[in-house]
Amino acid sequence: MNPCSETPPRIRIKGGRLIDPANRVDGEQDLYLADRKVVGIGTAPDGFQVEQEIDARGQIVCPGLIDLAVRLREPGQEHKATIDSECRAAASAGITTLCCPPDTDPVIDTPAVVELIHHRARQTNTTRVLTLGALTRDLDGKLLSEMRALQLAGCVGVTNIQRPLINSLVERRAFEYAATFDLRVHLHANDESLSNGGCAHEGAVATRLGLPGIPAATETSSVARLLALIEQTGVRAHFCRITSSRALGMIARARYDGLPVSADVAVPYLFLTELDIAEFDSQCHVLPPLRTQEDRAALRAGLANGSLAALCSDHQPHEDDAKRAPFPSTAPGISGLDTLLPMALRLVEQGAMGLTDVLHRLTAGPAAILGLEQGQLAIGAPADVCIFDPEHTWILDDHSMESEGHNSPFRDWEMKGRASHTLLNGRVVYARE
Repeated sequence: MNPCSETPPRIRIKGGRLIDPANRVDGEQDLYLADRKVVGIGTAPDGFQVEQEIDARGQIVCPGLIDLAVRLREPGQEHKATIDSECRAAASAGITTLCCPPDTDPVIDTPAVVELIHHRARQTNTTRVLTLGALTRDLDGKLLSEMRALQLAGCVGVTNIQRPLINSLVERRAFEYAATFDLRVHLHANDESLSNGGCAHEGAVATRLGLPGIPAATETSSVARLLALIEQTGVRAHFCRITSSRALGMIARARYDGLPVSADVAVPYLFLTELDIAEFDSQCHVLPPLRTQEDRAALRAGLANGSLAALCSDHQPHEDDAKRAPFPSTAPGISGLDTLLPMALRLVEQGAMGLTDVLHRLTAGPAAILGLEQGQLAIGAPADVCIFDPEHTWILDDHSMESEGHNSPFRDWEMKGRASHTLLNGRVVYARE
């Protein structure tokens, strides 16, 4: 029997500091869960009979984290990771909902692939898996996918990830099609011709190392063109993994002018810069590339002031051999599930932003982008909960990483903050021993 079909116990989470950014709640209050919903805050509802109690004293209780970008590698690349392994890793990190991009094999461009992924996720029973459908068939940039069929199958948006479209007319038609069904388009701003096969930010570091560069203009020129098409078509759009200060400013201005756009940033771009590839460290090989210290500062400020609505892991697990080659030949991407929460808390420790704001970018922010009722703990809300100890210190290494992918530039760093319990629909799916 599927455990999710069983009625979860009536749970009291006692003694924790409850932080619910969406409803401006921050204080020591008990939380009561029943029938997969939040049924009480501070005091139990009439007739509530506690069947399970979780002691959260000294810990923070918040909505389950929502991650906008998690490669599960299944179907097609099970040698890197599987839906089961990465969903369990997500649950151990306090993540209750994750969003899977369409670059699987086969591509998520038919309802059958959507159902396959959702079915496998239901079997895992630890994390809610949402899917983004392909904007074009097979992500080839030529023919539009059956977006309405993908939406009906459960896709929460469409994207062509970093694959280029053949021309702007195809892009316009895709936006118009998506707008017809109020389907949000997730955009990766990248001018493929300017990128020209580069692997590092175009600047002094890449020049000294002899690495082909990717200028910031690949992002800014693409953002300018995409904003024009968004204004023309009225489509709701989300910019994924913004990396440059100039692009961030353009999106912030568009939001001020009333365009229906949002944007996110991934953890690595808030802590690493082009300087971190100085020793040809393949663990820092990411696309888009790590940029300048000035860009990093702007991204931190944008996350703090809300110009960037969400913080994600951009989780891309790889087998060890994928990072053992000359820098340009290694697979780009970082395994980020294990570090999403502690690296977010590091922003608070460094004074870059407040705890409530950080948790908002991990919960209510991404929930709004995806159109979810999760991401909050108001009475009647889904009982997705993360309980974490903000003072728990640990070392990121092979032993402590739950993801199958151990490719991280943060290996051997001391982390502070770790989930002790994760609840999905009112059921404990992870409890740290």
